[in-house]
Amino acid sequence: EGAEAQAAEPPTRKRAVHEVTLRVAQGVEGDFNHWLPTYLKQLLELPGMLGAKVLRPKLAQVEKPAVVFVLGGPGAGKGTQCAKIVDDFGYVHLSAGDLLRAERASGSAQGQMISEYIKDGKIVPVEVTVKLLVDAMASNGGKRFLIDGFPRNTNNMSGWETVAGADAEIAAVLVYDCPEEVMESRLLERGKTSGRTDDNIESIRKRFNTFRNETKPVLDYYSHKNLVHTIDG
Repeated sequence: EGAEAQAAEPPTRKRAVHEVTLRVAQGVEGDFNHWLPTYLKQLLELPGMLGAKVLRPKLAQVEKPAVVFVLGGPGAGKGTQCAKIVDDFGYVHLSAGDLLRAERASGSAQGQMISEYIKDGKIVPVEVTVKLLVDAMASNGGKRFLIDGFPRNTNNMSGWETVAGADAEIAAVLVYDCPEEVMESRLLERGKTSGRTDDNIESIRKRFNTFRNETKPVLDYYSHKNLVHTIDG
């Protein structure tokens, strides 16, 4: 009776975790993801929700595929060297030019548009090229890719960063350096059997000019990031 009264301990508050799984139709997924954070914020501000938190599951990090861009003038030997790298190191070789030519041969409206660009020695719009590359990477499912003949200009580079930059890691940029007279000779010889409409002297020289004027800023940018490795072609 003479003992000091001990202060009563406050009751332990029980914590409850409620797991909620939400599934929405694919067509409204983007709008739902935009709306949900605002709704949850308003929910936590309601009376009786003091101390409540939203717990998000930790998502396993997905390993990004490694991409090596392979650049060089027309006829510098990009395709030949890529084939050797595939054999020796197990990379998957994707040629931007081959993908464009395959689409061109499909007879689609997009293929006809691509045909006009290639015939004139011009660069195909970046949206078309990047989508073909991304689709090819996704369908292959590999982890290491050689992308040959891309990006050819700063617009290509920006398009890649916008569409695929978050989903792939640029590991290096290989540049095959070769004199124009050697490349011209190779292309004219190839044109005898390749059946390619751009393996003629007029288109070849347009392509050389395009490479000189539009690809150099790309190489300068990646050189600044210490990603460029120049090889004698």
